[in-house]
Amino acid sequence: MNASKKNVALQAIDLLKTKLYPEMILGIGTGSTVNAFIDNIDQIANYFSAAVSSSNASTSLLRDKGINVLDLNDVNEIHFYIDGADEVDPNNFLIKGGGGAHSKEKIIASASNEFICLVDESKRVSELGSFPLPIEVLPMSRSLVSRTIVSMGGVPIYRNGFITDHQNHIIDVTGLDFSDPSDLEKKLNAIPGVIDNGVFARNKPDLVIFPKD
Repeated sequence: MNASKKNVALQAIDLLKTKLYPEMILGIGTGSTVNAFIDNIDQIANYFSAAVSSSNASTSLLRDKGINVLDLNDVNEIHFYIDGADEVDPNNFLIKGGGGAHSKEKIIASASNEFICLVDESKRVSELGSFPLPIEVLPMSRSLVSRTIVSMGGVPIYRNGFITDHQNHIIDVTGLDFSDPSDLEKKLNAIPGVIDNGVFARNKPDLVIFPKD
């Protein structure tokens, strides 16, 4: 396990020990840093009642750890959402979706009282946009969405051979203007056929945990 990922995962575990009580629900994201968190979730397994997961992969890992995983429709409140990011800027705006689960991640983040993001130093940037922005689209709309993105100055690349948990496609985009992440997030989501994009501005984290000595 990467030492930085384990470092931030254990920081989150220690933090949650002071905040959780047995009736609480945790939201759990997707990716290698979240996997490090799940690897150590035994330490707080008795501190909360169940989890809501953002992907089939995380659900499988959680159930292997004996964690009860619920559907979001069966939950009234998610107290804390734990996830990683591909980029984080000084305002805690994120790019997410390298694993293709950002649509469900954004839904769970929006349903949560507090979003705690775990990242290593390589993810810290002065401005978003070096990491290609993932956009989940309905399969029939992929070319239409791509043409619209080109008209916005972006360069779309179809993530060939990748299907999301919801049977949709991913377009990875470079070249967009990230000077106003909130506005960009809204404009991209207004394109017909877009399920959601990987800009987390409206649903940015309340706390970002970086590695410490």
